[in-house]
Amino acid sequence: MAEISAADVKQIVVACEAGMGSSVMVAKQLAKQLKPQGITVTHAPVNQLADTPHEIVLVHRGLSARAKQAVPESVVVIFDMFLGDLNVAKMVGTLQSGGVVTDG
Repeated sequence: MAEISAADVKQIVVACEAGMGSSVMVAKQLAKQLKPQGITVTHAPVNQLADTPHEIVLVHRGLSARAKQAVPESVVVIFDMFLGDLNVAKMVGTLQSGGVVTDG
């Protein structure tokens, strides 16, 4: 299980199928929430994750296997809902409080 301290997180990438739509919405929402921590949030197609700078990958469950295969050493946080997902809220809370983010 991969993990990373909040202090070491500078960039999160929201992985998606084609790089548009829902992932852009999630990335913008997270960018606003995590701006005070100095964390940048971008989005990228899952097949380009290896070429995208990040410490954490946020990905919908349907693409999680592909994301883990593309970047096996990265922390991969899986979500089910594009808005109001508990895993996303937990990750944001952990980053805001200075904790440790783990896969899941």
